[in-house]
Formats: sequence, C-alpha cells, structure tokens
Amino acid sequence: MMSSFKGFSQETLQFFSALEANNNKTWFNAHKPDFENFIMQPAREFVVAMGERLREIMPGVVADPRINKSIFRIYRDTRFSNDKTPYKTNLGLWFWVGEGHKFENPGYYFHLDAENLMLAVGLHTFSKALLKAYREAVVDEPLGTALRKAVQSVAEKGYNLGEITYKRTPRGYDSDHPNAAFLLHSGLTSGVNLGLPEQLYTPALIDFSFEHFRNQTPIVKWLQTTPLLQKDYFTAEYAESAEIFKAD
Repeated sequence: MMSSFKGFSQETLQFFSALEANNNKTWFNAHKPDFENFIMQPAREFVVAMGERLREIMPGVVADPRINKSIFRIYRDTRFSNDKTPYKTNLGLWFWVGEGHKFENPGYYFHLDAENLMLAVGLHTFSKALLKAYREAVVDEPLGTALRKAVQSVAEKGYNLGEITYKRTPRGYDSDHPNAAFLLHSGLTSGVNLGLPEQLYTPALIDFSFEHFRNQTPIVKWLQTTPLLQKDYFTAEYAESAEIFKAD
C-alpha cells in the first residue's frame, strides 16, 4: 500500500520552537491551522505508515491515528505540576503491543521536538503488580538470562537503557545477583536521541524509524512474551495522563 506520508517539515519544528516561547492559549488558538497542517496531518500519516511496517515484525501492534490513541494529546496535565504551561512542545506517538490499556503494554515510541528526534521502545512505568512480576522475572534463571541477552543485543547496536529509578537493590533481592542492575529500574525501556536527521523531512523517515525500532525489538519481545509479565499480573493503575515516556 502506498503511504501518503511525505515527511515532517521545517514548519513543524518552527511551530514547536514558537510554542516554547509562547506557551499560552491565546497564541495556540491563533495558530491552530498550523498545528493541524504541520503537526497533526503528517502525524496521522506517519502513524498509519509506521503501523504497516511494524506489523512486519509485530503483527499485533496497535497503530491508531487518533488523539489519545497513538497520538499523544498536546495538552499537558498540570494538576500536580508546578509548571502550569498548558501545552507540550513536542509530538509523541505510541505504538503498543497487547490487549487492554495502551500504557499497560510494551511498544514503540516516537518523540519529536524542535531540536531532537528520539526513538524508544519498552514500557516506561510498571504498575505495582507488574513491577513485582518483573523483579521475579529478572532473578529467574532462564527469564533473567533471556533479559540479559536482549539488553546486550540492543546495547551492541548503540541503544541505551532508560535511567534507573532506585539507588539500592529492592529489599528481599540479592545485590550481588548478576541481574541486580535491572532491579534498579521501575520500567524497562531503551532508546536513542538522533538530533534532526535529514530523513525527517522525507518519506524515508518511515524506513529510518523502522530500522531503529527493529533494532530495539528484543526489549519489546522480552516484555511481551515473558510468562511472569502476562495479564494475570496487571492492575489498571494508569490514567491517560500517565506519561510513559515523559513527553512533557
């Protein structure tokens, strides 16, 4: 199927740069046509085209070109934040694998702002029940070994694991365990910051992004297929405002 995605534009980046300097309702409302033309329209086209590619390696991936589905809302949740600016200054796209709420599943994340493109995979924040299951999987011999292999495969291709959350090994786990470093995470992600690659402005961004996603797919597959991490351990603790990749 021929994709309608033609690339993002300089106007895309200019919109986010201007929004950073004018993060208020008056400015945003005056520039809503730009938001639609330079952000939303290419974003919808990208979601459709990337979904087709990702299904080559993940047949069940969800790519839904609607706001609050694969396209993150532009509006920030400021209820619990000291920063009351109303709008995000980036585009966030999420392609998830699995049933149920999208934030309870691993997947692929596209993040674009005025200065950088980030491509990441995984599951940013585990629910309480899933965190317990993840830790048990980490110290399980076959499952933990499979995790080390997945992380090594991704690291050898230049991708970094997400930042650690905890300073100490959780209580009840051996700090000398070969996988102890993984116990310091409250989610499991990898990603790469790419600046503003030349492919950003062309249809080639689909293949470019797909290759980075495919290189990191061992993380997604481990999360998706590890028995201890299946739905029996999930709790519905996420609201739409939960930012899995801190898209603010």
